Amino acid sequence: MKTMKNALIALFAVLVIYGCGGTADILSTPVENIDNTPLKEADLTEAEAHNWGHLDLIKDTIPGMSVDRAYDEIIKNKKGKTVIVAVLDSGIDIDHEDLRDVIWTNKGEIPNNGIDDDKNGYVDDIHGWNFLGDAYDEQLEYTRILAKGDTSNPDYSRAEKEYNDNYQKYSGYKTNYEQILQQIVSADETLTKHFGKADYTKAEVNNIQTEDETLTMAVQIAKYMYSNDVETLTEAKKDITNGLESINDRLNYHLNKNFKGRTTGDNPDDFNDKPGYGNANVKPVKKSESHGTHVAGIIAAVRHNGKGANGVANNVEIMSVRTVPNGDEYDKDVALAIRYAVDNGAKIINGSFGKSFSPHSDWVRDAIAYASEKDVVFVHAAGNDGADVDVVPNFPDDNINFAEISNSYIRVGALEPKYGTGILAGFSNYGKNNVDVFAPGAKVYSTTPENEYDTKGGTSMAAPAVAGVAALIRSYYPKLSAAQVKQIIMDSGLPIPTKVIVGGDADNVKPFKDLTKSGKIVNAYNALIMAAQMSK
Repeated sequence: MKTMKNALIALFAVLVIYGCGGTADILSTPVENIDNTPLKEADLTEAEAHNWGHLDLIKDTIPGMSVDRAYDEIIKNKKGKTVIVAVLDSGIDIDHEDLRDVIWTNKGEIPNNGIDDDKNGYVDDIHGWNFLGDAYDEQLEYTRILAKGDTSNPDYSRAEKEYNDNYQKYSGYKTNYEQILQQIVSADETLTKHFGKADYTKAEVNNIQTEDETLTMAVQIAKYMYSNDVETLTEAKKDITNGLESINDRLNYHLNKNFKGRTTGDNPDDFNDKPGYGNANVKPVKKSESHGTHVAGIIAAVRHNGKGANGVANNVEIMSVRTVPNGDEYDKDVALAIRYAVDNGAKIINGSFGKSFSPHSDWVRDAIAYASEKDVVFVHAAGNDGADVDVVPNFPDDNINFAEISNSYIRVGALEPKYGTGILAGFSNYGKNNVDVFAPGAKVYSTTPENEYDTKGGTSMAAPAVAGVAALIRSYYPKLSAAQVKQIIMDSGLPIPTKVIVGGDADNVKPFKDLTKSGKIVNAYNALIMAAQMSK
């Protein structure tokens, strides 16, 4: 499931700091030079921020994947093989200006004739398949467990605790966010009146000297927002409003035991019920359904076409498999989506989703094993709970009691765009046994519906970065197997030999090598060099 941006949670501090009528210093944990690589102290430029995941640690002092260097020094004018990458996600805006030229088309299907021309079980699946039908909002899995009322379910007690804890927590969040939004709106109105304009700057606010209590309060709130990487109060209002939308979705849909979201007419607990359910409309049902479009752009937005974003991989066709709702995905949908992607030619599957309960995890594991048997790489986001997934369950996974059932499944954690002790994104899950690698995942700029672009963060953004690297390897070195691609990505990364802050908690510092199986961050440049050597 896609979670609310972790950065928004920090804004609750505004209520504590200013709601009590006092002030507080903004403190940060000192970042030391943890090895011989110089730290980048300056803020990222706009160009760097929009492309940081492609930059080079040594050259740019930014922990990207050296994608641009790989193109400049290795790929150059080489011709690669086209690789189909299936994106199992929310809908994708296949008409987006930066994506429409890289969308997969099923050549065995005649558009809109109502016939399953290629006899794959899916009618008119021109650009992929939509397992969600017309729905988008959904419950969380533990809400569905409680709604069924089966107390004999071995997960019932854990689901009940999770539900009660989260319902109370998000009810509190709703109240706090509403109060924070009111304070920001009031501060913005005060500053707009003071300057006589709405487009006042950070510098102008910082230069205010006044004894007026209302204006002083507005300045303090604005400065706190600036300290949390917010450039304007307009941006802060947008962030809080988006946060409120997520909170309301959580209360109205995710945690609503009476909500019925599914419209496909099948029984999600019967794997064989109504084969071919859903439809061929792979696009978002509303503009806010942006996750899949963002993920697709990270992988394959057309490079250097003068548009807003650059994907990691060229020579890619994106197969859109609409599988992930605004809530928890169904195991049946995920298992069938994986099999659909494999059976229709995908060589890489990206899964930027996950949940902590999975009633039919065996269906999904069987599908992951099927993908592995068919030489397909499956890249999966590690999750955004800041938790150790060796201890806390997170699905889908590729193992039973740490015995792996796939040799081509890659689980990916997320990095921040700043090298040092804070390189690990505070929201990112980790695990010495169950997280393979880390890649750029915080503050990632990519495509969103209706020819727009936005910055999002999550392991959801880290996984497609790695899927893009896998696509580069499979494009330029097509003789390599899926298992070899995984091994190259793990072995060729840059090791982080020091300790890092875990879960955003400055008191929780651990060696990076203890947080991931490889102990490395993904590096496309190194991966292509190793791929060239291995393919000889």
